Amino acid sequence: MSALETFALLPEIIIAAAVVLILIGIAVRRGYLVSFIVALLGFACAFGSLFSLPDSTPVGGLLVVDSYARFFLGVILAANFSVLLLSLGYLRGYRENREEFFVLLLLESLGAMVLVESTSFASFFLGLELLSVSLYALLAYVRTRRVSIESGLKYFVPAAVSSAFLLFGMALLYGETGTMEFGKIGAALTTGAGVITPGSATTIIMTTGLVMVIIAIGFKLALVPFHMWAADVYQGSSAPVTASIATVSKIAVFALFFRFFAGVDLAASPVVAWVLTIVAVLSMLGGSWLALRQSNVKRMLAYSSTAHLGYLMLPLLVGGAAGAEASAFYLVAYSATTLGLFGVITVLSGVDGEAEQLADYAGLSRKRPLISLVLVVMLLSIAGIPLTAGFMGKLYLLGVGVGAARWLLAAALVASSAIGLFYYLRLIAVQFTRGGVPFPAMDARVTASAGIILVAVTALVIGLGVFPSPLLGLIARLVPAL
Repeated sequence: MSALETFALLPEIIIAAAVVLILIGIAVRRGYLVSFIVALLGFACAFGSLFSLPDSTPVGGLLVVDSYARFFLGVILAANFSVLLLSLGYLRGYRENREEFFVLLLLESLGAMVLVESTSFASFFLGLELLSVSLYALLAYVRTRRVSIESGLKYFVPAAVSSAFLLFGMALLYGETGTMEFGKIGAALTTGAGVITPGSATTIIMTTGLVMVIIAIGFKLALVPFHMWAADVYQGSSAPVTASIATVSKIAVFALFFRFFAGVDLAASPVVAWVLTIVAVLSMLGGSWLALRQSNVKRMLAYSSTAHLGYLMLPLLVGGAAGAEASAFYLVAYSATTLGLFGVITVLSGVDGEAEQLADYAGLSRKRPLISLVLVVMLLSIAGIPLTAGFMGKLYLLGVGVGAARWLLAAALVASSAIGLFYYLRLIAVQFTRGGVPFPAMDARVTASAGIILVAVTALVIGLGVFPSPLLGLIARLVPAL
């Protein structure tokens, strides 16, 4: 690689260096706070380096560091920086080794960063596996809890199956086009001699390959009908890790999917468009219906995430600058809200028990009024109530869908949001009822790091709901570069 290409990968180099430093520190002498500080500085320095990166720098035919990638790199680093701060208080009661948690969180971030920069199936697979393997261990990290081990195993099995689909789909596409780069595959689909001849064997193979790749991505995003793993994984994993898989993992895979969708020009295929439309509608309505039936808060949020990823299929199918901008704004709003939700669960929980049942929140408004206020704001945002980031995000998606005459998707979005009001408001209502909590972690002191994150995401959710223009302006400058 040239010096310019190496410099373009500065954020990844910083994160990798932080991993090495923590591992060396563990080998010399374990230190929970030292490892935490190194990870914290790694995220902060990597985020700061984004402002000095060159524009639109291809790296070895595998990656591209453009403004689109830089935007999502910033969101990923900010999200896992927040998870890191939330985990400090959560892990203080963990009596086994804790330093490796920070190593795995950094490696997960590194895999996510590779994904959003990928322009080739080779880097796509490497980034996805680095992300997934890190998550296997993170999900099962609190190994003293049986449900934590179960969560890791239940993510491992569908992730392995989806990787098999991805590899076979990649092999079929590579065999027919002779390339793994998204842009060249798109060119082969539209201009290659004999590639799109109706009914030809080549067309069948290419279509099969594309479908298998989309299935693999559908698994990672937990879209219907590939969603059944999500609830068990969310429920069994620790609250900070759930926050990471619900934000960083979904952001990275969707950002990659949008780049792949645009590069291969899947919108040009009516069959693919209709298949994704059906998946989107089923995800919106099915996710909301399943969430409606849950009494476990983490399972409810798992199925809710399926509905929200279904919403994001709308701007994906619209495509262009409008679709990219709408999806970027919604991902920021959804991520901030989700971090707030799981941040509240984290501060009310501990390694010995988590506040995950609806009954656990009874009387929260009297017992912990400030935390209850944060939770109410987050629930109003994810429900799409005005003056919150969630409302502006859904309004933006709806506007883009109506403007592109995607009436079925727009109608499904409205219907799904209406269903979602019930289970989100139900969690708000239970906080004002009389009741107690079954575990002492509810009375634990909120650490300064967790308090900072809760205040920050609350301010962001309200700020984006009242003044969305600054973020919209930033997105308009960066994201359409795709």
